[in-house]
Amino acid sequence: MRTTRRATPLPIGILATVGVAFLAIPLLGLLLRTPWSRLPELLTSPVATEALRLSLICSLAATAIAVLVGVPLAWVLAQSRLPGTTAVRALVTLPLVLPPVVGGVALLLAFGRRGVVGQYLYDWFGVQLPFSTAGVILAEAFVAMPFLVITVEGALRSADPRYDEAAATLGAGRWTVLRRVTLPLIAPALIAGTVLAWARALGEFGATITFAGNLPGVTQTLPLAVYAALDTDRDAAIALSLVLLVASLAVLLLLRDRYLRASSS
Repeated sequence: MRTTRRATPLPIGILATVGVAFLAIPLLGLLLRTPWSRLPELLTSPVATEALRLSLICSLAATAIAVLVGVPLAWVLAQSRLPGTTAVRALVTLPLVLPPVVGGVALLLAFGRRGVVGQYLYDWFGVQLPFSTAGVILAEAFVAMPFLVITVEGALRSADPRYDEAAATLGAGRWTVLRRVTLPLIAPALIAGTVLAWARALGEFGATITFAGNLPGVTQTLPLAVYAALDTDRDAAIALSLVLLVASLAVLLLLRDRYLRASSS
């Protein structure tokens, strides 16, 4: 049965147009102000290449941590009926709404040299996470993991349990069912969650600068390099911003055209 689309009332159409313009004009301004003729020079400068290298290393490492810890956590949240699951789910989603700088302060109080856990890491093993590359990875994993957990948990909840039950009936063990049945079923959502987590880690700023600082070659990722370049070289800041914009757009197109569509089929 075909549904008839209603005509959009003029006031709603005007407000929707204003909303689109509000989102598009800043991005258009970035594109118009981009120094296209100097772009190769700006993007191959030592500061830019070092920030890009560090961003890729840290964001990929943070994503790996998110997958390693987040997938089992999502499975527990989707399958467990134990008391306290709701509280754990709220804790997992808290970094989504927590101001990033507050997350950085929390990380500093937990893993700083005199932090709740950090003091033992430093006294016993000589490990100091703040103002280090490892600190960047930790901060990015903290803010990125909820994206993976929420996506994978949703897929696990919506997966048909009869496939797992049929495999178990045929003699498959728990790990075999997980590896051969469950994971392939949620693979599109797992990939989508992984890509979202990586994109969030790549663009992380507040928690990183609060917990790890802005040290070139050590903790200065692309967003921090953009922030630093605003005072010294506006063209470099615009060029680096363009890189992050292109990466974000690529993630959106990838998820929309492939993985999210696959998960809904």
